[in-house]
Amino acid sequence: METPVEQFQLNLIPERRIYKVSELSRLVRDRLEAEFADIWVEGEISNFHTASSGHLYFTLKDEASQLRCICMRQRARYLRFRPEDGLLVTARGRVTVYEPRGEYQLYVESLEPRGLGALQLAFEQLKQKLAGEGLFDAARKKPLPKLPRRIGIITSPRGAVIADMIRILRRRYENLHLLIYPVRVQGEGAAEEIAGGVRFFNLPPPRGMPVDVLILARGGGSLEDLWAFNEEKLARAIAASAIPVISAVGHETDFTIADFVADQRAPTPSAAAEIVIETKQQLIQRVAGQEETLRERVRYALLQRRQRLTEAASHRGFTTLQTLLSQYSQRSDELTGRLIEAGRESLRQARRRWEMPRTFLLHLDLRGQQERRRLRWNRVTSLLGQQARLLLVSRRGKLDLLRAQLEQLSPQRVMERGYAIAFDSSGAVLKDAKQVSPDAEITLRLARGTLGAQVKKINPE
Repeated sequence: METPVEQFQLNLIPERRIYKVSELSRLVRDRLEAEFADIWVEGEISNFHTASSGHLYFTLKDEASQLRCICMRQRARYLRFRPEDGLLVTARGRVTVYEPRGEYQLYVESLEPRGLGALQLAFEQLKQKLAGEGLFDAARKKPLPKLPRRIGIITSPRGAVIADMIRILRRRYENLHLLIYPVRVQGEGAAEEIAGGVRFFNLPPPRGMPVDVLILARGGGSLEDLWAFNEEKLARAIAASAIPVISAVGHETDFTIADFVADQRAPTPSAAAEIVIETKQQLIQRVAGQEETLRERVRYALLQRRQRLTEAASHRGFTTLQTLLSQYSQRSDELTGRLIEAGRESLRQARRRWEMPRTFLLHLDLRGQQERRRLRWNRVTSLLGQQARLLLVSRRGKLDLLRAQLEQLSPQRVMERGYAIAFDSSGAVLKDAKQVSPDAEITLRLARGTLGAQVKKINPE
């Protein structure tokens, strides 16, 4: 017996899977994000702009292609430099798809410039910007005081920097008054604290503590360690200071933005302590030298005048001149005596003229008169108020009487007694029976409500 052969049906048409556009975009996004979750991309920035939300939008391109990029505001705030068109950078981030347009783009997590480091580039950008505004110009820098009495130091209260500065300043001039404003000189928020110290010393008392000169001090370190002194907010606080500022940051080879904006740069904090004030011995020597120079000039001037006087005394007219001078001096003494006596007499007369009205005024009891007038005024005010109230009550009674009489004559009161007012079809008041004809429609207004009526009979008087 033969086994039946099974029948197979071949479907040569493949089953179609149809995607919606959004489904396909989502599928591509998921695969891209899984495949390129953390990548580095190098390219040149173009079409850079900052949205009002704070997000950064730009395009990375090379000679053959381009890639849209976005750096969210939360990430952009940590960039050490400002991106700009034409800058070659390396971007780190993840690739995703912007579904509304079906475009793939790079969400940037960090950005580094090629060639210069991020901090160095930010330093050069800010330096160029502030130089263009004139903040580095020598014309706007203030001179340091020769002998400051109060010195403000903005630095960290811990470490060798402040100890060295205090030791040098005390050695050079022991009577100085030092005011230390403690701040952080490194890390997040350090620039705000240092700028706050500059603004504090510029406040008027009692809110602030004015000083003659300010010193910003910090020891050496890397560019990142010194970055607080390269912040724009600190540079502008220094530029706005009415007090001269010395920047003493790092070692002699270190330069910061604060150095360029400050009124004077010191290569080290210790050098700032030596620059800000002379030693007491140097000051004494300088004063002594100036005193000696002044003595020599006075001595020379006296010799010249003595020689001129000797030459003048040798002339014949000198004796006559001396006599005239003596007479003028005597005459001056006489006139001075007369003037003094005349002034005293004038003063005595003025005192007598002043004493007379003063004595007269003492006999007048101005306070008593004022009190009596005040009592009289109170009585008059009380009487007028009482009369006004009586008049008001009288007038109010008359007004009530007239109101009652007026209400008695009111048409409404008349109709209350059973009378009515008749109107024709046009609304005119009927006063004569001849005004209407039989079968005419009339309206009767009663005290409350109206009636529609028809004339059946007319009885003229």
